[in-house]
Amino acid sequence: MLTAARLGAAALTAALLAGTAAAPAFADIPGPTTSLGAAPLPDGLYGKGDPTYDAVWRQSLALTALTAAKVTPADSAVSWLTGQQCADGGWPSYRADASAACDPVFEDSNATALAIQSLISLGGHQDAVDKGVQWLRTAQNADGSWAFNPGNPGDADSTGLAVNALLAAKVDPASVAKAGKNAFDGLAGFQLGCAAPADQRGAFVYQTAPADGTAAEANALATGQASLAATGGKLPVAGSTRSDAAPKALACADGGATGTAVPRADSGEAVGAYLAAQLAGGGQHLMLTMPGATPTPDYTATAWAALGLIQGGHPQQAAGAVDWLAKEGGTWTKGGTDAAATATLVLVAQAAQRDPAAFGGTDLVKQLTALGPAPKAVGTAAPASSPAAKKDDGGGISGYWTLGVGLLIGIGGGLLLSLQRKRGQKL
Repeated sequence: MLTAARLGAAALTAALLAGTAAAPAFADIPGPTTSLGAAPLPDGLYGKGDPTYDAVWRQSLALTALTAAKVTPADSAVSWLTGQQCADGGWPSYRADASAACDPVFEDSNATALAIQSLISLGGHQDAVDKGVQWLRTAQNADGSWAFNPGNPGDADSTGLAVNALLAAKVDPASVAKAGKNAFDGLAGFQLGCAAPADQRGAFVYQTAPADGTAAEANALATGQASLAATGGKLPVAGSTRSDAAPKALACADGGATGTAVPRADSGEAVGAYLAAQLAGGGQHLMLTMPGATPTPDYTATAWAALGLIQGGHPQQAAGAVDWLAKEGGTWTKGGTDAAATATLVLVAQAAQRDPAAFGGTDLVKQLTALGPAPKAVGTAAPASSPAAKKDDGGGISGYWTLGVGLLIGIGGGLLLSLQRKRGQKL
């Protein structure tokens, strides 16, 4: 049962995602709009929408995706991202005045994790990367997890993204610890094991069960994003490993209630098995389900699920989701105007060894490039080598491949900020 407070929070979240309620006022977060109208967007920023909640997030995704596609971004795009970093090493979601000192309360582990991975992809920014990693160390919770904003209870999304950043920086997550709990311990705290219902084992909850006894349930976005960390991955996903076998479901003794923690060695396979089953039974995409709202396709969760499956060596189980994203991507990118969604699709196409310049009939690289400053150079990406890349990506499930939210309730403004940024779609 959900408490009245949790139902209220869930209803507000659903309204925000649906676009039927105004975003809450965060008076201390400088935004691009005033009562007199919208301020000009910063030079070098990708995307044309309000940057308040997602500027660093979408910029990091765009730079990572374009770099992997052999596009050299404009100096202004890179300097905008580095200029957003705070003196202590973290990044906020966005600060309009980069000359002003950061307020640590608004520094954001998700933006920081993606910025680190983006700067590593670009190369030549080791000092900024090192400061970002040190900030992640400082922001870690005593249970090994990370929250969206430091000082709050951790969540699976933020913890997974932090692990991705550590792996990208070649820092062993097992060596990053607080009070005897390392980053892998923190991630494991959100994964459902043998004590969970059989159809939820291997999934991730957004946050652990609260003190009021309310049950934590599998969450699509948390599971999709955490899956990349559980399989030892980072952005961009290379997709170089492959197993012809389906991911192995978590082995549980009869009765299923013989333990709660998923062993580290089984984490990636367990979440892969859960995601493969969800995709196969759900039209090759995950769903966003919120109280009081009609369930809708969850593009973000589906994309991250595909990345996690490919990283785990199971591209066959990801192929249907990749095909679905190729077919439906125009809706998610809002006709090519959403930089974060477009960049994520580029990363999915590259991971799946599809051609991002001909994904679902769309040149995603050109589309993303058009959303920011003119690049310094445009190279030629290596041709995709899989048979799937050689077919028309106009939709439908590839004959080559064998095919085998939940509630997002968080802590105050951190969750609301996270949702405003992460969701590249409206209900």
